[in-house]
Amino acid sequence: EGGPSHIDMWDMKPQAPAEIRGPFLPIATSQPGTQISQLLPKCAQIVDKFTILRSHSHADNAHQTGRHWVLTGYPPNFADGQAQGMPFNILYPSIGSIIARELGAAGDLPPYVELPNPLGPGGPGFYGAKYAPFTINNDPSQPDFEVPDLNVPDSVTLDRFARRQALLSEFQKIGPSERAAGPARRMQSYYDQARELTLSPTTRHAFDISLEAPNVRERYGMSSIGQSALLARRMVEAGCRFIGIDHGSWDTHFDNFTSHEKTLVPPTDQALSALLTDLDERGMLDTTLVVMMGEMGRTPRINKDAGRDHWSQCQTVILAGGEIRRGAVVGASDDTASYPTTQPYGIQDLLRTIFHLVGVDADKTYHTPLGRPVPIVSGGHRIDEVLA
Repeated sequence: EGGPSHIDMWDMKPQAPAEIRGPFLPIATSQPGTQISQLLPKCAQIVDKFTILRSHSHADNAHQTGRHWVLTGYPPNFADGQAQGMPFNILYPSIGSIIARELGAAGDLPPYVELPNPLGPGGPGFYGAKYAPFTINNDPSQPDFEVPDLNVPDSVTLDRFARRQALLSEFQKIGPSERAAGPARRMQSYYDQARELTLSPTTRHAFDISLEAPNVRERYGMSSIGQSALLARRMVEAGCRFIGIDHGSWDTHFDNFTSHEKTLVPPTDQALSALLTDLDERGMLDTTLVVMMGEMGRTPRINKDAGRDHWSQCQTVILAGGEIRRGAVVGASDDTASYPTTQPYGIQDLLRTIFHLVGVDADKTYHTPLGRPVPIVSGGHRIDEVLA
């Protein structure tokens, strides 16, 4: 969240003028001929496990509207900064909600989870609350981490909780009026899901990150993004369909280089490399799709505050797993990382590719509450270059 600097991480331009290239140097990687930033030494060792897409581009340079665009594939119907409080029924559904609706749950876990914060505007949109994410508003790197909505009050034992549910079932046999039956059934389905989530041993096990060995936790890094990535791996093992990890503070209008070098890139480098290596060692990478991106890149030209500003015209996307090629670099940018010099790929292209990989028909159409037909993805083409 905020826009990682592609030119300082994945798309280095060492021959550009100093006011463009910045202070960081490219380093060799496990893939001959491919270089990335010195800030990413751990990822450099496993470049042969993922694809670097260097020609992603779209037209929205703002944060909220850009995130909505990236998560949904549709231009927002609100101004930047005005998403808070917008009714869901006029928003487009996000990729997580689409996958939750199309693929459903694969076990006891919710099909769509976000952590440690909400990803941003979109959510279920006009699909409705049934397809909203289960959001873990808590940092798994903290010693007191827990999933608050998973616990019954201390004063209520699981046996007492079960007796309460049995009593509620007796009352429900009386039944609501015919007029209220529809809303009542919908609400009951939410209650049922919440109860199953609370009582499920599988769910409790998946969310209990303390069960991981200390050396595994340290491998991912005791950072928010590191432990979020580890928790995501546990959720994938338990059958969760889509996990969105929010990692913020990339809006580096000031002190871009200090922020990237000291606080932003090192935990990201450790988390991504550990996740991909761990998934590969467990035989899970071929069946798990990993995508890392921001809502934009950063300006090639450094501003007066040693920062870089918003730049959506060119950015880098990292893709791994499933049928994604290993060790590939797809697309290229110009001498200053300002614009793609090869085929630019937009968000519709990327979403079509993702949906193809997870088995969702991107041309399927749903209707808004007002009856307007909306395809899952409007336009775009699958990016065959990233596919094995």
